[in-house]
Amino acid sequence: MKRPLKQLIILLFILLSVCAGCSNKRYVRHERCYSHIEERLATYIAAQDARIGVAVIIDGRDTISVNGNRDFPMLSVYKFPQAMAVADYCMKNGVGLSDTISIRGDEMKENTWSPMRDRYGVGDLRLPLSELLEYSLRDSDNNACDILFRLIGGTHVADSLMKAMDFDDIVIASTEDEMHRDIYLCYQNRSTPIAMAGLFDRFYRQEMRHDSPLHEAIGRIMMTCTTGNSRLPAPLMPTNAVIGHKTGTGDVNSQGRIIGVNDVGYVFLPDGRGYAVAVFIADSACGMEETERMIANISDIIFQTLFKR
Repeated sequence: MKRPLKQLIILLFILLSVCAGCSNKRYVRHERCYSHIEERLATYIAAQDARIGVAVIIDGRDTISVNGNRDFPMLSVYKFPQAMAVADYCMKNGVGLSDTISIRGDEMKENTWSPMRDRYGVGDLRLPLSELLEYSLRDSDNNACDILFRLIGGTHVADSLMKAMDFDDIVIASTEDEMHRDIYLCYQNRSTPIAMAGLFDRFYRQEMRHDSPLHEAIGRIMMTCTTGNSRLPAPLMPTNAVIGHKTGTGDVNSQGRIIGVNDVGYVFLPDGRGYAVAVFIADSACGMEETERMIANISDIIFQTLFKR
């Protein structure tokens, strides 16, 4: 009796140790058949002059993680959880994709990234909710993002939804305009790679994208994302793999380092499998092109290893 009891205690200790490393119990590893990918990623990441976190959830069963439980600035990646909050708000308040949203001229900030402003100019107008979502998610438009925050009642509404969905490690606190006026607020809007990969896993693999026409639209828009083609999608382009993703890009901080260059998404492999992947790079000493190449290289390690195994 003593030997089985001792083995049981050891097993429980191992399980508790694994759980202690995960802030969200849903992403505890269930198997270790992909440990070779994690080892390759850890070796690559250790050689880069940047703070890098990666998480991969494969078919909902296996979590690969390198710095996966550390906080990273989300930057425009947070426009995806924000879109989830927009969908939640609109469903509760009877707002549909074709309904128009009023926009004040002073909401069309001039000194920020905004293809919407470039098209419509600075002035009062009304646009369908669907178009605002497209500008925010597909083009990463900062003005569209802040208009959507105003629509739902502020950043705290999106943050509260993440907590209600058990994504405590996704923190949404500042608007795009606030981050533009104080770039160090970019570090306040943060997530762990595991939490954000988990949100994409729930949305795409667990079919949350089919919960409503709004969710369907969000899923379609991210699969036509126009930013970050040199990041996660780069090694996928010659294949039949498909990705729905959201990028985030930051400015240079006072230390001369890029605050963040991110890409998070869900990859549908040609063989029917799929995986959620989050790559966050913070405080990179390299230029934008080289930092984006790091994400592409990480994506290539994951994709090639999975596809050829």
